[in-house]
Amino acid sequence: MSTPAFAVLGLGEAGGRLAGDLVAAGVEVRGYDPAAAAPDGVVTAAGPAEAVAGCSVVLCVATAAAAANAAEGALPGLERDAVYADLNTAGPALKRELAGLVAASGARFADVALLGPVPTRGLATPVLAAGAGADSFAEHLRPLGMPVEVVSGAPGDAAALKLLRSVFMKGLAAAALESLDAAVAAGHAEWLEGQLADVIGPDLLKRLVAGSRLHAERRVDEMDAACDLLVSLGVEPRIAAASRDVLTALAVETPPGEPE
Repeated sequence: MSTPAFAVLGLGEAGGRLAGDLVAAGVEVRGYDPAAAAPDGVVTAAGPAEAVAGCSVVLCVATAAAAANAAEGALPGLERDAVYADLNTAGPALKRELAGLVAASGARFADVALLGPVPTRGLATPVLAAGAGADSFAEHLRPLGMPVEVVSGAPGDAAALKLLRSVFMKGLAAAALESLDAAVAAGHAEWLEGQLADVIGPDLLKRLVAGSRLHAERRVDEMDAACDLLVSLGVEPRIAAASRDVLTALAVETPPGEPE
């Protein structure tokens, strides 16, 4: 049986890495991104509908802000029963909206939440999947090396779990950034960096600090979604809101980075 073709919408840092890994795994990959060049081996399409035509699996790795436009642009080319997987960090409501758009075409939607740095891990990045297409997404991606945990058949459930995790991860990053800024001002930056690295590990510390600066603008949207989720659950988003404020300040200071 031939390997199904994949389409990747969004070929930035994360999408480009996934597309490249799929090519290396022997998969036919078509890609579309109006701003980024395709990795070697990826067939570049003129638009999203052309990219997804004839593909069994579509990975949308744009941004949450562009997710609806990407899905709408892909609809004319989506194959019936294809899996359309949205890998953006967005709120559950947006994921359910996307699921409705995709279902109307006869394709199956998968709400996919990334639980690690894709540029570093590629297809080995652990993910959560929910929605009508979650099981099929897992069946296609697990043999290629992606650890997929199917959490439910309801779109938005994977997104909600990711955002609950983000409250802690982005809160930890905000705490590290603030304490390090204070240590610099006090003249003890090297000492404190060693202390934090002893607690959470040097690799995670570097990822939290560097990642927050590089991806600040996108993560502001992520923490907005996390705040909305917590409010809907009756939980006051004190840490989530503070993390959003830290990221907002960083976004002003730092040029926007690629989506993870």
